Amino acid sequence: MRSLMAFFMLDGGGVHYERDGTPDGPAVLLWHGANCTLRMWDHVVERLRSSFDLIRFDVRGVGRSAPAANASTQYRLEQYAADANSILDACGVDRCHVWSMAWGSRAALAYCALNPSRVRTAALFDLSIGVADVPAQIAKAREARTKQRAAGLELPAAPEGWNRHEHPDEVPKALTAARRFDLLAAVPKLDMPVLVATGDHDPNLASSREFVRIAPNASLVVMPDVGHGSVLQRPDLTTDIFLEFVTQHVE
Repeated sequence: MRSLMAFFMLDGGGVHYERDGTPDGPAVLLWHGANCTLRMWDHVVERLRSSFDLIRFDVRGVGRSAPAANASTQYRLEQYAADANSILDACGVDRCHVWSMAWGSRAALAYCALNPSRVRTAALFDLSIGVADVPAQIAKAREARTKQRAAGLELPAAPEGWNRHEHPDEVPKALTAARRFDLLAAVPKLDMPVLVATGDHDPNLASSREFVRIAPNASLVVMPDVGHGSVLQRPDLTTDIFLEFVTQHVE
């Protein structure tokens, strides 16, 4: 097993990415959620590194990734997809599994639609293709955690640095990229196997159901007593769900 931290240089800045796990394992490209960094995947990486080649990155302006000189054109999902491909190319990866959470599932949906030949499967957690109800997400996530504690679950602390950004003023700009991409029009282009997993306390669940209804090859798992931000809340459960799905499609 090995761990690599690197920067992919771009026009005036750099995209921070990390690679963990085994080079002989199936490659997995991880997309972080809104206001998160690639550190949000730390608990998951520890669980999967013995079997998978795990590649994660901070999109431009987020985490340790520096904004480029031309800020007017860099904050687009098409650009994030191109950055992801540059990282995969640098890692010598032609095709990968995709795993994402929340806002990252919007970015990952766009990536899969733009690059279907590079994607083996897509696991889009907490997906919404509509307008996000952030206050409801926060309130219902709090309610889910209360139920988890009442059930005796030991809830892990969020990974160190999961929301620490070197350029905090750029983060809101980076997140606006999802507004400029027609997610609904992209859905029919996802012909790979797609898993959507969303908590029963996540307001995104209605939109997740709609996506699965119209997507060519998608299935839905509803996670009990889980709110928005599922990977951070339940890295154990979400990893188990991902493994059950992806092992059906490992070549």
